[in-house]
Amino acid sequence: MNDMNKRTFLSLLLCVCSLSFLHAERVDMQQAGADIQGRKLNTTLINSTIDRLNANGGGTLFFPAGTYLTGSIHMKSNITLELEAGATLKFSENFDDFLPYVEVRHEGIMMKSFQPLIYAVDAENITIKGEGTLDGQGKAWWTEFFRVLVDLRDNGKRNINKYQPMFEKENDLKALYAETNEDWHGTLDRRFFRPPFIHPIRCKNVRVEGVKIINSPFWTVNPEFCDNVTIKGITIHNVPSPNTDGINPESCKNVHISDCHISVGDDCITIKSGRDLQARKLGVPCENITITNCTMLSGHGGVVIGSEMSGSVRKVTISNCVFDGTDRGIRIKSTRGRGGVVEDIRVSNVVMSNIKQEAVVLNLKYSKMPAEPKSERTPIFRNVHISGMTVTNVKTPIKIVGLEEAPISDIVLRDIHIQEGKQKCIFENCERITMDDVIVNGVLLAASLSAEAQTQTYETEFARPLNEVLTDIQNRFGVRLKYDIDTVGKVLPYADFRIRPYSVEESLTNVLAPFDYKFVKQKGNMYKLKAYEYPRRTDADGEKMLAYLNTLYADRQAFEL
Repeated sequence: MNDMNKRTFLSLLLCVCSLSFLHAERVDMQQAGADIQGRKLNTTLINSTIDRLNANGGGTLFFPAGTYLTGSIHMKSNITLELEAGATLKFSENFDDFLPYVEVRHEGIMMKSFQPLIYAVDAENITIKGEGTLDGQGKAWWTEFFRVLVDLRDNGKRNINKYQPMFEKENDLKALYAETNEDWHGTLDRRFFRPPFIHPIRCKNVRVEGVKIINSPFWTVNPEFCDNVTIKGITIHNVPSPNTDGINPESCKNVHISDCHISVGDDCITIKSGRDLQARKLGVPCENITITNCTMLSGHGGVVIGSEMSGSVRKVTISNCVFDGTDRGIRIKSTRGRGGVVEDIRVSNVVMSNIKQEAVVLNLKYSKMPAEPKSERTPIFRNVHISGMTVTNVKTPIKIVGLEEAPISDIVLRDIHIQEGKQKCIFENCERITMDDVIVNGVLLAASLSAEAQTQTYETEFARPLNEVLTDIQNRFGVRLKYDIDTVGKVLPYADFRIRPYSVEESLTNVLAPFDYKFVKQKGNMYKLKAYEYPRRTDADGEKMLAYLNTLYADRQAFEL
């Protein structure tokens, strides 16, 4: 073999060796010695395996079917956790397994507290995937949370567990109180903050895919200050429990959430950017967010923005989602003292049913903060476009409440059809609201709100002329109405709520009663409408009768005789 061939051979050999070294290692955790019965902690083995793989350029921890008990898992760059179907990562109920305290962001405030169940800081290319289950065993955390909450209420601020003095030692409480509004000081007084489930901080290229997550102690998937986050095809099920939000990207950019199924104890998906002065100083918005093809069941809100939005939220699209049974549908919330701007939000192709409160709510009076002059502390909502929405069975169809000093502005509502709305829509302190083909209980809402309606509750959208309603009844039920009443100028409030599709007579009773009118059934399909011969007694009539009776009888005994 000549020198040229030798050199070529050696070069190829080096390439092959290099490629073999570059191949990421895949570690079967059961074969590596992990306990799969859920009896012994695997924390040390898991984290040491992550450290070793990270030192060699990355790799995958593969969990075959089984139950793996663990404390906090610390992810590092180029690491994948993969769970086979039948595998469960079950997190410890011993709070000490999440010590010492580390840097976290709790409800929009940077602090030191318990280690998250899965934690990463300043890492890139981290993945959690598979068909297995992550079980946070949150009940122990919820129980202690309620114990702290009740004791604080009943006995004032005092230590009832060893973690509260730890929190005071690890944090600058004076600064935390100074940088938050008074509406959160009661929360700070607890000094016990449950850890989120998945909590990467300042990471790039984060992916969570396929897994099922249950029983989170606090917020479930909560990336902070991350770039390029993909959350796809996961199921989150938290039983009714405090603050167990589903997916909460905060101060992140380029976030893609799709094909998820969520049922939780608080909001299903929430976009946030931090709380109050601390977050305004950091100034990191949440932006470039897409949410699509998700189903949300139990939850305080389907998709929510805020109330922690002091760093601003912008460029968000929400599409092709179904909400069934959530307390609210689309909710954007903040309050005086937050500051920040929510803008450039688009919602389309959403179906809602059985919504306990509002289908759409934009509210700048989320907490009862006192009025103050407009400043950097004043939150702003603007440029929100909602279209292609169908809602069935909701308490309040639409609610938009701005601040006197900062009206909500430039809102477009288009192609929105709402049935079985139980209460009126509310519009307060808002301007430039455009409505196109917005129908609530069969009534087309005004194309735009008048200047007067923009500063007070809008109360008349369900009112219709009486003669128009009666004509609709004739057409709907195929009956003939003979008028012996005056309908000129009479307007019926909440008209469509009074129609009963199963009964013409019950509908007529409901429609005519406010005017002291009644109907008389005649031959065939004819109904005659007429006034009561004896108008119904009013409260004033009753007071007059009592006064008259008092003149006839000296006392009760005389009356009874």
